Amino acid sequence: MTVSIAMAGKGGTGKTSLAGLIIRYLLKHNLTPVLAVDADPAANLGLGIGLNAELTVGSVLAGFNENKISIPSGVVKESFLNIKLNETIVESRGIDLITMGRGEGAGCYCFPNNVLKNFIDQLTSNYRYLLMDNEAGLEHLSRGTTGQVDHLILVSNHSIKGIRTLNSILNLVTEMGLDIKQKWVVINQAPAVIDPLVYSELDRLGITVDAVIPQDSQIMEYDWHQKSLLDLPDEAAAAASMNELMAKIITPDQER
Repeated sequence: MTVSIAMAGKGGTGKTSLAGLIIRYLLKHNLTPVLAVDADPAANLGLGIGLNAELTVGSVLAGFNENKISIPSGVVKESFLNIKLNETIVESRGIDLITMGRGEGAGCYCFPNNVLKNFIDQLTSNYRYLLMDNEAGLEHLSRGTTGQVDHLILVSNHSIKGIRTLNSILNLVTEMGLDIKQKWVVINQAPAVIDPLVYSELDRLGITVDAVIPQDSQIMEYDWHQKSLLDLPDEAAAAASMNELMAKIITPDQER
């Protein structure tokens, strides 16, 4: 059975970098194959893990919507769209990447979105782990047939706005009726000492922090030099802290 992990949080909190570190952990512990879905319109996950997504799901859906009249005769449009969606998969050793991208063009997306829903569901069953990097909104999580997520990792930076965004996401989860088995709250890019005001806001909202990931200059250096986070050394502060959290998240039965 596929174990699903989803990221959510305010923009600029470093959740995409943490998604890269999660993939790094899964690969290092041979918990493969992994399907990574970059559902953030910013589409930076591939860059962070050294994979280049030249084609996005958004561009495929837009192209289909605009050119469906030109589908070859005798070809079922669902099959044609599935072929095109398969072309968006970037394959690598132990991990495949799908980049959702932005929706483009006009017209009704009802049919292609239903195909996309089925496409992702079919793909997921072929992987041991599914990692989905989302923007603050969780619309992509509801695309699955069950809307079920095993682990939702909520990421904030060291700010009141970031904490309040987490609270909004938690409320959104309830409103959407998503089946989330476990939620994990992470304070990322944290200074050596957490400001008491941040803890006060967490207490006010009833949010418990599961992990604190320190500021790590190596993360920035890897970004500047366009190096993959999969190659980050074990002694890197962010990687070490993320490894500790992942050791809590991945239970022994999920490692088998």
